[in-house]
Amino acid sequence: MKTTKNSPNEIEINKEIYVLKSSISQKASSSIKHNKMPYVVIRTYSAGVHVGWLKERKGKEVTLVDSRRIWSWEGACSLSQIAIEGVKVPDKCKFSMEVNEILLTEAIEIIQTTEVARLNIQKVPIWKQN
Repeated sequence: MKTTKNSPNEIEINKEIYVLKSSISQKASSSIKHNKMPYVVIRTYSAGVHVGWLKERKGKEVTLVDSRRIWSWEGACSLSQIAIEGVKVPDKCKFSMEVNEILLTEAIEIIQTTEVARLNIQKVPIWKQN
């Protein structure tokens, strides 16, 4: 059994990352609230990139709940890396505040995230103007 320490709240054992339970906020543990909806990264044709819980998909129309728009990011080379690992430099990312629900009408890419990425994405500070 190989053990690697990733951060004060994470440990990797045999290529699996475990997160300290007390480090997960109530918001981050909201998968129960979302009734097993997948947490996804959505790239749209003209509305940018969004992350959130996939409530419904009808063709190119996608409804997300508790969704954030990703304006820019650092610490990942692509949306694929964000969906698998999250971002490495959260303080330099520009992720909007959450909206309760959003209908995106031109979804062209839907990537399901890992649990590690979801927790990372949800911890990125809110970027907004005062």
